[in-house]
Amino acid sequence: MKVTPDIIHSEFIGTEAKVSKSTHLDYIGLSGKIIDESRNTFTFLHEGEKKVVVKGSSVFYFKFSDGTIVEIDGKLLVGRPEDRLKKSIRRLW
Repeated sequence: MKVTPDIIHSEFIGTEAKVSKSTHLDYIGLSGKIIDESRNTFTFLHEGEKKVVVKGSSVFYFKFSDGTIVEIDGKLLVGRPEDRLKKSIRRLW
């Protein structure tokens, strides 16, 4: 997978993810499959339990199906999944 700024337009449900940084200390290190997404949160399936993580205060590692691992700041992901497709993004690098 080619990593470009358009990666935030991807579908994240079903993707393996890990919280690498967060202002909420209990979120750090939380990992699992994303099973639901709302405007401000991701719902993880972590060790058989559902855990809800706030997007705006966290940084995530996502592992896509081809093995690519990408770090994305949750502030870029805030918004309804269907509205992210319409959002234009400044070049990140």
